[in-house]
Amino acid sequence: MEAARPPSTAGRFVVVGGGIAGVTCAEQLAIQFPSEDIILITAHPVIKAVTNFKQVSKVLEEFDVEEQLKTMLENRFPNIKVIQSEVKQLKSKEHCILTGDGSQHVYKKLCLCAGAKPKLICEGNPYVLGIRDTDSAQEFQKQLTKAKRIMIIGNGGIALELVYEIEGCEVIWAIKDKAIGNTFFDAGAAEFLTSKLIAEKPEARIAHKRARYTTEGREKEAQTKSGAGNLGSALGPDWHEGLNLKGTKEFSHKVHIETMCEVKKIYLQEEFRISKKNSLPFPRDHCNQSVTTDKEAWPVYVELTNEKTYGCDFIVSATGVIPNTEPFLCGNNFDLGEDGGLKVDAHMHTSVSDVYAAGDICTASWPPSPFWQQMRLWTQARQMGWYAAKCMAAASLGEPIDLDFSFELFAHVTKFFNYKVVLLGKYNAQGLGSDHELMLRCTKGQEYVKVVMQDGQMMGAVLIGETDLEETFENLILNQTDLSSYGEDLLDPNIDLEDYFD
Repeated sequence: MEAARPPSTAGRFVVVGGGIAGVTCAEQLAIQFPSEDIILITAHPVIKAVTNFKQVSKVLEEFDVEEQLKTMLENRFPNIKVIQSEVKQLKSKEHCILTGDGSQHVYKKLCLCAGAKPKLICEGNPYVLGIRDTDSAQEFQKQLTKAKRIMIIGNGGIALELVYEIEGCEVIWAIKDKAIGNTFFDAGAAEFLTSKLIAEKPEARIAHKRARYTTEGREKEAQTKSGAGNLGSALGPDWHEGLNLKGTKEFSHKVHIETMCEVKKIYLQEEFRISKKNSLPFPRDHCNQSVTTDKEAWPVYVELTNEKTYGCDFIVSATGVIPNTEPFLCGNNFDLGEDGGLKVDAHMHTSVSDVYAAGDICTASWPPSPFWQQMRLWTQARQMGWYAAKCMAAASLGEPIDLDFSFELFAHVTKFFNYKVVLLGKYNAQGLGSDHELMLRCTKGQEYVKVVMQDGQMMGAVLIGETDLEETFENLILNQTDLSSYGEDLLDPNIDLEDYFD
């Protein structure tokens, strides 16, 4: 007798993906349709939930990302049914999803929130780690306890955090830009933060208690069965808290940055020996280095495009992500963006009938507001998941819906190097051409304020430190207030802008 197949389901709404976008979308649908079963399909035993949500201002929001067992979600929303299995195929013409456990799930409206996977600089090399989710972060911590030197490739948020958090291990950081944190900052902000990197860190902060479930033990078995090792959803902003990122050496911070370069070639120890090339020792303070070759034998060597070669214990690939569209494309006619995401219109609808998408998997393809751009960040995953649910509800009830206000102004708050960082609008003058100007105010070690101006109006801002300017600046950008009469005084700390503009 053949084994019984898992039951197939039919629901008005099906959501794929247990990350922030998928869970937010499912929760929102569950609230709007309390008598309907909402089906959430996820490859992982744990889901990511938004907790401690705070609306800081009109568009700025803060929240924690917490990993929870799926039963916690089902307890909060009895009408959400979580199915743990990966998607094998989407048959959009039949409105049906096939999962790895052999069952079929029929939908009226579907939302794809399968996230993105790390771009690895090289697949299948045991010394190259990509960090994207909790499992890969824990694997990284295990490797780091034995490491004397690591190399970090990439210049996004995860690379920035890693470089700051790692102690007791030499770090060589290779970036393709002139300055660190290029996705988030200009060279000025980078300079402000780099000084913090070189300064000794204070005594280790008190260990953070993590109210999180990890996927050890019982859950790990489930994971190997579903073969979902590479599909974890993205980490939350405090992902490194509670991980002890210490290498083997006792000194604190040793970071060397190689700018304007990329990886040319990776050698394993034996290949490197045969190649007869030399590798460099870790650069010590700017004194004359008499030692020009590294005598130590390393497990892996990286040759950079600037002709320098370094040996290390392992390499962290933190070079961004690729939308996870693969299981959905075959046999379906999706329009894809240049970045490989599923194109969505202003109602989060893809080019395939009754299929919506939200979060890292999608590419926003509506004409954007002049102060908004898509970035694959947790805040946008939450906003898109929430708004996609609203759009699915409106469409199935035959009601109109306007583009959500959160897409009027790009706004993101995070922490880098223990500073609060707020990004607003076109904070890096993205797409503004050459006729914009920048205004700066910087107090070393305390705050960095930059505004992007065009024709006397504020277009964007970067605020590092406790500046208390975010709400005022948000209003100035949204209202396009004419600020030309203030000139340079706009950032004078003795002028209380709030009195004028709040």
